[in-house]
Amino acid sequence: MGKPLFDKYLTYCVRCCLPETVIGIKFDERGICNGCNSSEEKMHIDWNKRQQELKNKLDSAKKKCKDRAHNCIVPVSGGKDSFFQTYILTKIYGMTPLAVTFNHNWYTEVGKRNLQRLLETFDVDHIMYTPKRSLVNRLAHKSIEQIGDSCWHCHAGIGAFTLQIAVKFGIQMIVWGESVAEYGCQWSYYESTKKDIFDEKYFVKISAKQNVESMVDNSIPLRELEFFQHPSTEEYKEAGIVGLHLGDYMFWDGERQEEFIKKEFGWEEDDVEGSYKRYKSVECKMIGVHDYTKFIKRGYGRTTDHAVRDVRAGIMTREEAIDIINNIDPKRPSTMDHFLKITGMSEDELIEKIKALRDGASKKLP
Repeated sequence: MGKPLFDKYLTYCVRCCLPETVIGIKFDERGICNGCNSSEEKMHIDWNKRQQELKNKLDSAKKKCKDRAHNCIVPVSGGKDSFFQTYILTKIYGMTPLAVTFNHNWYTEVGKRNLQRLLETFDVDHIMYTPKRSLVNRLAHKSIEQIGDSCWHCHAGIGAFTLQIAVKFGIQMIVWGESVAEYGCQWSYYESTKKDIFDEKYFVKISAKQNVESMVDNSIPLRELEFFQHPSTEEYKEAGIVGLHLGDYMFWDGERQEEFIKKEFGWEEDDVEGSYKRYKSVECKMIGVHDYTKFIKRGYGRTTDHAVRDVRAGIMTREEAIDIINNIDPKRPSTMDHFLKITGMSEDELIEKIKALRDGASKKLP
C-alpha cells in the first residue's frame, strides 16, 4: 500500500485521506478532519423529525401557491441528484415544480437523454438557458485566470439563472439536492438546516468564487453576462424566496439513489473521466478538465472526493482509497486537448496560471 501523492508536503486526514488544501478543512486532536466528523453526525440525527420538517415546509409552499401552476423550483441537469430530487418532489410529496436548467453547453449525449427522460417521466414544465458557444469559450479562458478552474460559467449560472427565474415568476421555494455538508468541509449537518437564504454571497462563497464583475474584460462585456447576474439580496428577500437542500432533511445516499433511478426509470450512467465512478457529472463533457485543474491547484481531484465518501461509508479502506487516488487523480484528461483549443491557451500557460492562484496550504505543493 502506498502513501498519499503529496505526503512529503501536506498533512492528510488520518481517517479519510483528505489533504489540508481542502477549503475549510480542520483537523481535531486525533488528526481527523471536520468532514469526517460531519459525516458521523448523519448517524445521530433524527431523520424522521427532519423529514416531518421537510413535509411542513413543502406543505406551506403548496398553500401559498394553491392557485399557481408551480409551487417550487427544482434546478435540474438530468444528473443523478436532480433526477432523484424531482422524483422525491413529484412522487413522494406531490409538488408541482418548475424545472430550471442552466445548460453549460458541454452536454454529453447521455446527459441529454437523462434530462429528457426526467422531464417526461415526472411530467414537469421546464425552462432552460444555454449561453452561446463563443461566450462559453471566452469564459472558460477567463475562469482559469480568475479561479484556476475551467467552469466558472457553470458554477455561477446554476445559482444566478435559477434565482432570476424564481424572482421573475414569484416562485418562493427552491429545492436543491444534496446537503452542502455532504461534501467538502465548509458546513456541518447541524449548521446546514439553519440556512435558507441562498443568495449571491452564498453561491460565490460555495462555488463561483468570483462575482460577475470580476469576469468582465475587453473580450467579455458586462452586457453578455446578464443571465449570470444574481438578483440583489434585497430583491431576493423582497420576493420572499427561501431554499432548502433535500439532503438536509432526508438521509442522503448517492449510491443507493443511483441504483434506484437506474432500476425504476432507466437513468443512464457512463464512463466519467477523473473518477472510478460512472455517475457523477455524467452529463458534462468537460468534467475531466474541471477535476484535473483542481488537482493542479490543490493536489487532489474527483477520485479523492469519491474515495473519501467510500471510506467514510465503510465501502473501502483508507489504504485502498489511496491506491485508487494515486492512480487516477494525476491523469491528464483526453478532453484537455479540446479545452486548450477553444480557449486558445497552451498547456504550460494553463498550468502556470493555475499554480499562480494557489493559496494557503496549496503553496506547499511542488
